[in-house]
Amino acid sequence: MTTLVIGATGKTGRHVAAALDDVRPVSRSSDLRFDWTDESTWQSALDGVRAIYLVPPVWTLSSPLVSAFVPRAVESGVERIVLLSAGGLGPAGGNEPALRNSGIDWTILRPTWFHQNFTEDYFHEQVLSGTVPLPEAGPGRHAFIDTRDIADVAVAALTQDGHAGNTYEISGPEGLSFREALDLIDKVSGRSTAIASVPPAAYVAAAEAGGLDTGYAEAVTYHLTAVAAGQYLSLTDTVERVLGRPARLFAAYVEENAAAWA
Repeated sequence: MTTLVIGATGKTGRHVAAALDDVRPVSRSSDLRFDWTDESTWQSALDGVRAIYLVPPVWTLSSPLVSAFVPRAVESGVERIVLLSAGGLGPAGGNEPALRNSGIDWTILRPTWFHQNFTEDYFHEQVLSGTVPLPEAGPGRHAFIDTRDIADVAVAALTQDGHAGNTYEISGPEGLSFREALDLIDKVSGRSTAIASVPPAAYVAAAEAGGLDTGYAEAVTYHLTAVAAGQYLSLTDTVERVLGRPARLFAAYVEENAAAWA
């Protein structure tokens, strides 16, 4: 069964693609090009596919492109879709309704913030600059998750029975404040990283300037503000239940990737 991996060069997609045998990895830069904003690239990616790992467009929380793509996939014979969603959404949130109403097997993954956000983008450049701006910075904790754990859960949902119709909230095994997370990074890198508390409106504006649409920028800001206030620490055992092993620790990830902050 050929599985289409959309976003195959991304943080989760590349690990999903590497773990599958019969796989069609696509992105805007792949030989078989897939571009969310160019519907002419969709059908060639879908031909002969029976399962999809679907990473939505990253610039928006809820995309009409996903709502248009899912029925096209069903019409092409796709039988199973695993969607990378986001933690904290309700059943009507984001791109999830497109799957819930699709009439085929679906599994939704709602991860927390990634370990890899500190090494590949988002917070990485900020750490290197010496200051990480956060909206209403506070001591609240968050259960950061490794994208390899997300990918392993996705592969299980794509290749095994028993996952259809499930929404998996996926977290790491422990809660860390941003200060505690940055202290771990500072310990291995020799840095001294500061946190700057930024008014939420200014944070939204900066996120929009970085390419996010208003709704997504507001959602990110709301989420980070809730984390800072201690309102968003939800530890789950999803990784252990699905995979039979615990999720990776953030401290282990930091040790493994110390060179990223050199």
